[in-house]
Amino acid sequence: MSIKDTTASFVRRHGLWSEEQHEHYRRVASAIAENELQTIRFAFPDQHGILRGKTLALREAARAFENGCSITSTLFAKDTSHRSVFPVFTAGGGFGMAAMQGGSDVLMVPDPSTFRAIPWAPGTGWVLCDVYFQDGKPVPFATRGLYKSVLDGLAARGYRFKAGLEVEFHVFRKVDAVLDPKDAGQPGRPPAVSLLSRGYQYLTEQRYDEAEPVLEMLRRDLEAMRLPVRSMEVEMGPSQFEFTFDAAEGLAPADNMILFRSAVKQICHRHGLHATFMCRPRFDNTVASGWHLHQSLVSRNGGNAFASSRGDEVLSTIGRGYLAGLLAHARASAVFATPTINGYKRYRSYSLAPDRAIWARDNRGAMIRVLGGPHDPASRLENRLGEPAANPYLYMASQILAGLDGIDRNLDPGPSADAPYECKAVPLPRSLQEAVSALDEDRFFRAAMGDQFVDYYVFIKNAEIARFQMEVTEWEQAEYFDIF
Repeated sequence: MSIKDTTASFVRRHGLWSEEQHEHYRRVASAIAENELQTIRFAFPDQHGILRGKTLALREAARAFENGCSITSTLFAKDTSHRSVFPVFTAGGGFGMAAMQGGSDVLMVPDPSTFRAIPWAPGTGWVLCDVYFQDGKPVPFATRGLYKSVLDGLAARGYRFKAGLEVEFHVFRKVDAVLDPKDAGQPGRPPAVSLLSRGYQYLTEQRYDEAEPVLEMLRRDLEAMRLPVRSMEVEMGPSQFEFTFDAAEGLAPADNMILFRSAVKQICHRHGLHATFMCRPRFDNTVASGWHLHQSLVSRNGGNAFASSRGDEVLSTIGRGYLAGLLAHARASAVFATPTINGYKRYRSYSLAPDRAIWARDNRGAMIRVLGGPHDPASRLENRLGEPAANPYLYMASQILAGLDGIDRNLDPGPSADAPYECKAVPLPRSLQEAVSALDEDRFFRAAMGDQFVDYYVFIKNAEIARFQMEVTEWEQAEYFDIF
């Protein structure tokens, strides 16, 4: 792919790239030649944190880097079954926006800094994109763009966001791909699977060695994609694992999470395996998976803004205010950390998962686990609220916004809860419906994210809930079929 003069390009006309991104773009051609790439995947993270996009031949990819790649705006109308839940052919397309009426096109504009070769797909490159209207304005429902605006606001205050990822997930052996036409649908039947390990031998060498061929395969390809893998671990449940990643700043941790999830699923699929980031798969003896988000703020001088300079304080004043903000907005932000119906099955007392908005120092039963201490450059907050299916851009954006509000209002998080399941604190939502209602009624996030986005997100999650409520579950069959 030859790099052309972008003076008259869509990117240049609308000033969509920074100088750093332009510099990355100049390196793309050599990366393509070095890896002998023939196709490029242009992908953007949708409202659910699922990558969608197009694969372009090299000649067309050169044009798309400069002028964007068109996609249908109906992708923003999809719920998790991939159904369009907005009336896209009515006035305003159901979004109240003429630019999205009738399934009109929007443009994916690549971020050259995310470009990389795909190790498991020889000859293929991958680049993450932001989504814009034809006039160069960002699509307001594109979550990577929303997160970028939150980071910009944080930078204007002299801080950078830093986050480390600790992600649990399951890998199963695929027994039956379930590809009979009758099994297709929205959604179709999931594959039939068997275990890779029996589980319940947390962090044991024996279980790790049984799974090592799979975990090593994943590590090798993830590191080849420049993802900063830190550790691979055997978790508590059967076929359950955890990967952790080095802390990174700004967009990087969210991009890393998106790429990690997509890569793991694709790599496993090519080897007859099924990876899932669903919180609690419905199998005997399954243990729920969480996503623990470690976070801190970096100040202008490069120091950790959460680190206390006093021997009697665990966190600085900034850190305590940020912590208090996370607690104050825990109910309304829960839907961003746990966006599925299934994820709320994890919130249980005495289960290493939170059930109320509370913090504690190095205690895994609290929603926020505070790590570090006076003068510790690694001081940070570990939010244990999230599930691995969360959209990382919304999860991290909500954390920053809530934390900054706590700082601005000088909120006090109160004392550490040494017995987090026995103290009085605001309970977390017990269902997705309760969480969505909490967001819908929340004035803070409506002001911080805008009514337009909150209304959009509430609508699309309510469509998911409505479909669930129309289904007859096995629980209902067992509970009522015989007795009544």
